[in-house]
Amino acid sequence: MTATVVQPPTVPAPVSAPATGLRSRADTGRLKVTLPRVVGAEWFKFASLRSSWITIAVALAVIIGFGALAAAVAAGDIEPARGGGPGEGALGLDPTSLSLAGAGLAQIILGILGVLAISGEYSSGMIRATLAAVPRRVPVLTAKAIVIAVVAIVVAVPGTYAAFFVGQAIFGDGANASLSDAGVGQAVLGTGVYLAAIAVLGLALGALLRHAAGAIGALFTLLLLAPNLLPLLLPDSWAEALVPYLPSNAGAAFTSVAPADGLLSAGAGMAVLAGWIVVLLATAAVLLRRRDA
Repeated sequence: MTATVVQPPTVPAPVSAPATGLRSRADTGRLKVTLPRVVGAEWFKFASLRSSWITIAVALAVIIGFGALAAAVAAGDIEPARGGGPGEGALGLDPTSLSLAGAGLAQIILGILGVLAISGEYSSGMIRATLAAVPRRVPVLTAKAIVIAVVAIVVAVPGTYAAFFVGQAIFGDGANASLSDAGVGQAVLGTGVYLAAIAVLGLALGALLRHAAGAIGALFTLLLLAPNLLPLLLPDSWAEALVPYLPSNAGAAFTSVAPADGLLSAGAGMAVLAGWIVVLLATAAVLLRRRDA
């Protein structure tokens, strides 16, 4: 009887680690999560959505188109000024505010753009992958705010200047305004900055509420409902103390050629609007770290 000898299986030799740690450190450096890389990733996500570009195009069309429409409708009501300054309409509307009439609707459009920049990820579940890639979480919100702010500035500021020049061309010489007139340059630039700020405000609300409908409703309330309802619901002394500090009224302080009575100064209005954004973003950052995705 012949005995069969079973050979033990061949075990591959272990792969030795690199003799030096330089390569592993280089790989770690390439994979390190940094704010510029997170910003780049957020920009890629934003730019890859067709809805982002459609919303931007609509906002730009509203800023310029509505301003031109308002100027064309009111052109016959604005009489040329005799003192060399801009004319004024029968309703007391100056040509600058008429040419920037589209900003009232554009603020909602850009605010919704900011809301959807983060609430869309919660609704689709993509936020889990995002936060898994960036475990510290706060850089995600910071990067989104940077992307939305830059995009909104690039769209809104040129848009408001274009709306102004188109509107003044419609009014014609004598009835139009110039950027060198008192308060006009501040109003045109301030309107563009205000629209960008509202986009970031929408992002903060979206991060806080994590639901598109709720955040858009809160945006409508802050910008449109509260300034009109609070004076009717609150005592006059309370309304006079609170209403100027609402985001839209704070913005009106530096987006108007001649701000209405009861509004803050231009500098104070900018500070209050910035305060709204900082507080809401800071609160959203704290909740983002504490809540589950």
